[in-house]
Amino acid sequence: MGTAKRHNYKNLKVWQLGIEIANDISDILLKFPTHERYDLGSQLSRCSVSIPSNIAEGSSRTDKSFSHFIDIALGSSFELLTQLIVAKHRKYINEEIYNQLEKK
Repeated sequence: MGTAKRHNYKNLKVWQLGIEIANDISDILLKFPTHERYDLGSQLSRCSVSIPSNIAEGSSRTDKSFSHFIDIALGSSFELLTQLIVAKHRKYINEEIYNQLEKK
């Protein structure tokens, strides 16, 4: 069997952006009310970290498998946006912060 080409995830712009988003979420969560840190805050943290994590994990696999992990990361990004909409509605984040994260 031949060796499949692996991706160096640290060089992938999508992984770098995922790390940036995860760090942005971490900073935002410091300002969340205490009672939300274990509910919505925990979900936001998990799915934001899931984005670059799945990209990194998939990079060690075959191209077909890598594509599957990219799909999972995309799903996590949609989950994150949904949770940010809830956070905006509850006034934990403002429109500007939401828009910045949505752009990324």
